[in-house]
Amino acid sequence: MTTPDVLLDCAPAFYLSIGDDGRVVQANTTLLHRLGVTRETIVGTHVETLLSRAGRLFYQTHVFPLIRMQGHAEEIFLLVETKSGEQFGTLWNFARRTRNEETYIDCVVIEVHERRKYEDALLQAKRQAEAANKLLEKQAAILADQAMELEAQHQQLTDQAAELEERADELQRANAALRDHSELVEQERHAAQEARRIADAANLAKSEFLATMSHELRTPLNAIGGYTDLLAAGIYGPVTPEMSHAYDRIVRAQRHLLGLINDVLNLARIESGRVDYTIATVRFGDVIRELREMIDPQVSTAGIEFRDEADDALMLRVDHEKLVQILLNLLSNAIKFTAHGGMITLRSATLIDRHGFVAIDIADTGRGIPAEKLEAVFEPFVQVRANASAPNLGTGLGLAISRNLARGMGGDLSATSELGKGSAFRLIVPRADDVRP
Repeated sequence: MTTPDVLLDCAPAFYLSIGDDGRVVQANTTLLHRLGVTRETIVGTHVETLLSRAGRLFYQTHVFPLIRMQGHAEEIFLLVETKSGEQFGTLWNFARRTRNEETYIDCVVIEVHERRKYEDALLQAKRQAEAANKLLEKQAAILADQAMELEAQHQQLTDQAAELEERADELQRANAALRDHSELVEQERHAAQEARRIADAANLAKSEFLATMSHELRTPLNAIGGYTDLLAAGIYGPVTPEMSHAYDRIVRAQRHLLGLINDVLNLARIESGRVDYTIATVRFGDVIRELREMIDPQVSTAGIEFRDEADDALMLRVDHEKLVQILLNLLSNAIKFTAHGGMITLRSATLIDRHGFVAIDIADTGRGIPAEKLEAVFEPFVQVRANASAPNLGTGLGLAISRNLARGMGGDLSATSELGKGSAFRLIVPRADDVRP
C-alpha cells in the first residue's frame, strides 16, 4: 500500500506544510526539485525565504493575517525564487488545521506560466470590451431618455430646495425648544434626587426616633410589670381576690403593650440597618422541636389540629434565632385566624427553580385574606380584619418584620390565599448544600 508521504512526493503540484510560526515542516520532492534544494536545507527555514522580496512583503501584510483570521486562503499569487535566483509565478492555496494538538498550515502550490497567463488575460479583456460596447449602446439610449426626465426633475428640485430651507428654519426653532426642555428635565431630575435624599434622611430619622422612643417606653413598662409582680406576691400587704384579678389585668395589658413596643423597636432596627445576622448551618428538625414547645399549648387551647409534614433532616444556612422568630410569628398568626376545629400544616420542599434554596410552607384553614390585600399585609401597620368591628390584635408589624428578616438572610416571604378557605405563607431560605445530616 502506498503511504500518504509517497503520494505527496509523486504529486505533480508543489506541497509544503508550515507551522503556525511560519517555519517549513514538510515539503514534497516536486517542490524540492523545482527550487533546487534538499529537504534538509528547507525544513526549519521560514516560508518567506522561498519568496521574492515582493512576495515576502505581500505574505507578511496580507496573506498571513488572512490565514490567521479565516483559517484558509485560495489562489494567492506569489513569486517564488529558486536557489539559482530564478523567479516564477505560483498560485497558493492555504488551509490552517490542527493535528496532534499542533497547528499547521498546509499549502498546495501550482506554477503559473507567464505567457499562458497573459494570453488568457488578453482574451478575457477582449470579451469584456465587446460586452462593454454593447452595454454602452444600451445605456446611451437610456441616457437620452433620462436627459428629458432630469430636466423636469431639476425644476422639481429647485422647488424642493426652497421647501427644505423653510423646514430647516423650523427644525432650528424646534432644536432650541428641545434644548430648553432638556434643561427643564435635568432640573427636575436633580430635584427628584434631592427629594429622594431628603426622604431617605427623614426615614432614617424616623427609624432612629422609633428605636429611641421604644427603648425609653420599655423601661417604665418593665418597671410596671416588676412592681405588679411584687404587689401580687403580697410583699406590700395582703392581696384580696379583687386585687388579684386587677393585677392579672394589669399584667396582661403590660405584656401586650410591651409586645407592641418590641415590634416597633424591631422594625425600626431593621429599617435603620442595625440588625446583625449570625448565619450558620441549622438542622430544621431542631427548629421544629423548639417551635412545638411554644405553640403546642396555644394549638391545644384553640382546639386546632397541627400537622407536621416537614423534613426534619433538612440543613439550612440561616440565623437560627431569626428563623424561629419568623416561623413563630407565622404560626401564631395562623392560630389567631383559624377557627376551632381547623387545621394548620407545616411543610418543606427543595425548590427546583431556585437552586440551593428550600421552601417552608405554613398553611391554615382560616378565614383567608382578600386578594386586593394580599400584598399589603407585608406593609408596616397593616392588618386584615374579618369585619370593621373585629378587635385590634396587634400593631400589624409582624409580617413586615418577618419579610425583612427573611430577605436579610438571602431569602423571601410571600403569601397565597383564598377567602373563606385559608391562607398559605411560603418562607424561602438558603439550603446548606455541603452539609449532610
